Amino acid sequence: MVLMLSFNVPPFVGEELIYVEQAVKNHKISGDGEFTKKCNKWLENKFSAQKVLLTTSGTSALDMAMLLCGFQSGDEVILPSYTFSSTATSILVGGGTPVFVDIRPDTMNIDETKIEAAITSRTKAIIAVHYAGVACEMDTIMDIARRHNLKVIEDAAQAVMSTYKGKFLGTIGDFGCYSFHETKNYSMGEGGALVINDSAYNERAEILREKGTNRSKFFRGQVDKYTWVDVGDSYLPSELNAAYLWAQLQRADEINNNRLETWQTYYDAFKPLVDKKLLEIPTVPAECKHNGHMFYLKLKNLDERTKFIQHMRNNGVGCVFHYVPLHSAPAGRKYCRFHGEDKFTTIESERLVRLPMYYGISKEDLNYVMATIKKFFE
Repeated sequence: MVLMLSFNVPPFVGEELIYVEQAVKNHKISGDGEFTKKCNKWLENKFSAQKVLLTTSGTSALDMAMLLCGFQSGDEVILPSYTFSSTATSILVGGGTPVFVDIRPDTMNIDETKIEAAITSRTKAIIAVHYAGVACEMDTIMDIARRHNLKVIEDAAQAVMSTYKGKFLGTIGDFGCYSFHETKNYSMGEGGALVINDSAYNERAEILREKGTNRSKFFRGQVDKYTWVDVGDSYLPSELNAAYLWAQLQRADEINNNRLETWQTYYDAFKPLVDKKLLEIPTVPAECKHNGHMFYLKLKNLDERTKFIQHMRNNGVGCVFHYVPLHSAPAGRKYCRFHGEDKFTTIESERLVRLPMYYGISKEDLNYVMATIKKFFE
């Protein structure tokens, strides 16, 4: 039996269990304790963000953003179909209708030149999904949004620490949404964060996050008792999760640099295969600084990708393809619509395969992955 080299290993720096034990000894393991507040403040300071609130997941951060947008039935939100289901389901949870447009083949991000044609009198927002931690063309998107009075939500689930023209992703639009799932660069197992870039939404965000109550104001001494004042849910992560994340935020630059080093090693190794037109590798525009979230290859077509994944598996390397475009899924056909031509979304998604990529991957394993890939093309 071939021992499989994992596609992903959740990050672990060594101090996580110390902080988790500390949370237990503090007799505070539910939400919004010392570690949650530390993480919120760290993210605000690091990214110069107006306000950050840890959430139970990147999905719940998206849900909160959509609820804060205040959609009415029939309101439309423009987004790429090449994304995780959470991006679209959050629109439905918020009462809106997802409208898909095509992607750019170079970055796999939403094609900013296709957005304006999809705008109708019902359009209320645009979601910019920063695929693989590489920024969408945010100047153009923000210009379109300003001219049409639309909200912009950044799905920056994969983009913690990435920047666009020097500005951290998640802090450019009206709202930013991060994920700290175990597959992300920084993890708390399940978790996320909502970035609020307009203070006018701070109070309602706290209420939504606290089951519709003004409990946060009570704990700050701003009201003498807390009560139910609005809709909401329980979007607070456990202190145990926040304590786990806190250890990694202390080593954020180290983790980021390690991943970027791995990414660059892959890039340099496969550039000769690109020159021979055997495959394609990620494109990072000059104005973008990515975070080494993933490294992918694009093969000729679906058939070659299938053979490639099987070859890697036969040699003990776990590789995975990524999203099946949402507009082709049962729920996508039922609840959403695609505006314009699907010129790149499907065909590019069928070519893409992700390589093992995680903090602390050994040089030995990395060399084995690269050698196995090169063997496929010999």
